[in-house]
Amino acid sequence: MLVLITYDVNTETDAGKRRLRHVAKQCVNYGQRVQNSVFECNMDAAKCREVKAILEGIIDKDVDSLRFYYLGNNYKNKVEHVGAKPGFDVMGTLIL
Repeated sequence: MLVLITYDVNTETDAGKRRLRHVAKQCVNYGQRVQNSVFECNMDAAKCREVKAILEGIIDKDVDSLRFYYLGNNYKNKVEHVGAKPGFDVMGTLIL
């Protein structure tokens, strides 16, 4: 299923800046960045729970936030892109 992960990490402190980098690095491991704090991740429910637990362990719930949008398996009709930086089909063929 396609899961959209968004985050907002308070970067007023050095610790916040470290959390932001750590959250972004974790998200890169599971999907593609489509905007600064937005990742599209194609994963099953178990992997999604794993990623959610990892990210919840990183953020400070008093000042940071995470949002997960579950778009399911039939997401192609639910996502429309306009403008620069088009994404790629994560389920498509990869040629190296």
